Amino acid sequence: MKADFAAVFDRVMAQPIALAGNYASVLEASSAENQQQTNEVFSEKWDKYESAEDLETFYAFQRDWYLKLYGFGTEDALREHLTGVETILDAGCGLGYKAAWFADLAPHALVVGIDFSAAAAQAARLFADRPNLVFLRGDISQTPFADGAVGYVSCDQVIMHTEDPEATFAELARITAPEGEFACYFYAKKALPRELLDDYFRLHCKTVSREELWQMSEQLTELGKRLSELEVSFDAPDIPLLGIKGGRIDVQRFIYWNFLKCFWNSELGWDTSLVTNFDWYSPSNARRFGREEALGIVAANRMEPVHFHAEEAAYSGRFRHVG
Repeated sequence: MKADFAAVFDRVMAQPIALAGNYASVLEASSAENQQQTNEVFSEKWDKYESAEDLETFYAFQRDWYLKLYGFGTEDALREHLTGVETILDAGCGLGYKAAWFADLAPHALVVGIDFSAAAAQAARLFADRPNLVFLRGDISQTPFADGAVGYVSCDQVIMHTEDPEATFAELARITAPEGEFACYFYAKKALPRELLDDYFRLHCKTVSREELWQMSEQLTELGKRLSELEVSFDAPDIPLLGIKGGRIDVQRFIYWNFLKCFWNSELGWDTSLVTNFDWYSPSNARRFGREEALGIVAANRMEPVHFHAEEAAYSGRFRHVG
C-alpha cells in the first residue's frame, strides 16, 4: 500500500492496526455459536468457490446486479458517485471482488474489505496488486473504524448472515460519514411455506455433516435444473394467507419462491448455483425481512433513503444520516 493510503488507513482507524502488506487479522472467531458456525460455512464456501469455472461470469453478474440494486444504473454513474469519497468499505467482502471493483473505479480512495471468514486472507492474496486496497478479517458488527470515518459503506447480501442484524446496521451507520452513504441489502421474506421450511430445515442442518450439506446442495441444484428444463408455466391462484402470489409463473420459480430454495441459473452455471444453495441452508444465521421492518431499522438509526429498491428477492438501498 502506498504511503498516502497508509496514512489515510491509520487516520480512519479507532485503534492501531498493523498490516502485513495488504492484510491484517483483527478478529478470527466469534463467541456466538451461530455466528461462528456461519463463519466456518462461508470460509468453506469461498475456499471451494475460488476455483470455480464460472467465477468471472458470477463476478460480472454481481456487478451488474449491484448497479441495479443501489440505483446507479451504469458503472460510470457509480464511478462518478465515488469521485469525492476518500474511504470505501466493503463490509462482508467474501473473496473481495466488489472491493477490487471499487478500488478500480476509485483509484484515489482507500478501499477496505472486511470479512469474518477466512476468505479475507484469500481476497488479500487475489487482489494484492491494487495499491489502494486492503483486507481485514473481523466482525462487521464491531469494526475498528472511528466514528463517521467512511464516506461510502457497502454491505451487500451480508447483513442477514450476522448474529444481530440490527446491531450490525447500527455499527455500520456509526462509521458512515455525516455526508456519506451506507448501501445495504436486506433479504426479503418469502411465502409462508418457504419461510417455515427455511427456518425448520436450517436448524436440522446444524446436526448434519458438511459433506451431507454439500450433497444436499448438489441435489437441490439438480432439482432446480430439471424443473427449469421442463419449461412449463401455469397460472397460479392467489393464496394471500400463505403469501403465495397468483399469476403466470414458471414451475421452477413457483416452487423456489413459495416452497423450497432450489436455485438454478443456466447463465451462471453449476458451480454458482451449487454454492448459492449451499450458503442458504448451511449457515445458522440467515435472517429475512419485511419491507417495513427493513425501513424501520434504517429510521431507528436516524438515516433516510437516498435510493430504495424492492424486488421479490430483497430490499436494498443507499441511506444517509438525517440532518
